[in-house]
Amino acid sequence: MIDFIRQFGAQLIEVARHLGPAEVIDVAVVTFVLYQLLRLLRGTQGTQILVGLILLAVVGVLSTTFNLILLSWLFRNATFFIIIAVIVMFQPELRRAFDQLGRIGHIGRPLSRFSPRQYNQAISEAIRATERLSMKRTGALIAFERDVGLEDYAATGVRINGEISAEMLQSIFYPNSPLHDGAVIVRGNRIIAAGCLLPLPEEGTVKERLGTRHRAALGLSLASDALVLVVSEETGNISVIEEGQISRNLDADSLRRRVALKVPSQNGNGLSRFRIRR
Repeated sequence: MIDFIRQFGAQLIEVARHLGPAEVIDVAVVTFVLYQLLRLLRGTQGTQILVGLILLAVVGVLSTTFNLILLSWLFRNATFFIIIAVIVMFQPELRRAFDQLGRIGHIGRPLSRFSPRQYNQAISEAIRATERLSMKRTGALIAFERDVGLEDYAATGVRINGEISAEMLQSIFYPNSPLHDGAVIVRGNRIIAAGCLLPLPEEGTVKERLGTRHRAALGLSLASDALVLVVSEETGNISVIEEGQISRNLDADSLRRRVALKVPSQNGNGLSRFRIRR
């Protein structure tokens, strides 16, 4: 045992002597990629699929090592189909990975139509509406598009394409309205669609018990960078959901602080917050 440890230590020292800056960077990048991959799969069904693929790879290695001719032949000829199957099985995780990659350093910002000033104008009207809806315990679900487009979800609802106002939001979420059960999607300072269907999070992702509106809002926040306002129909509480995080039981002032963005000031004196109309 002592000899084995000495040999292993000597091999490590020998490897370390031949390491240069390029090799260190290479190892660091691969480690980072693997870490992000595991974070991406954590809490999803992809974890079990990954374990199954690892076991399948171990069987393939053993079949080659012990010269199991038939099993080796099956693995060699099934490689292409296994790759296709992996792409299909990991489609949600791959889509989320590329989506997050596109957000690094706002790479996709030039292709987006997000305007901070219009966003704050829309937030102003949405807060006025949610305050009134909250007092009446009327449920509401409002999603604000930012860098990641929400056109796919808007296509599931009814097109509005009208300028946002608190009164319009109240009429949409009125209990007898045919659109009150779905989500409103806002782009800039316009409501592009209402009665929209949002993606629900995968089983096992949500640890706490949530209502349908909160689950839909959480699912959208995991699939995009949208900010979502939710008014509970049962309690009238207002929540903000962003990047999978829920801020609950917000009053008017805390809601304004939570959702307002900094935008360039008119007079050039740096950054100032948009004044939200009460």
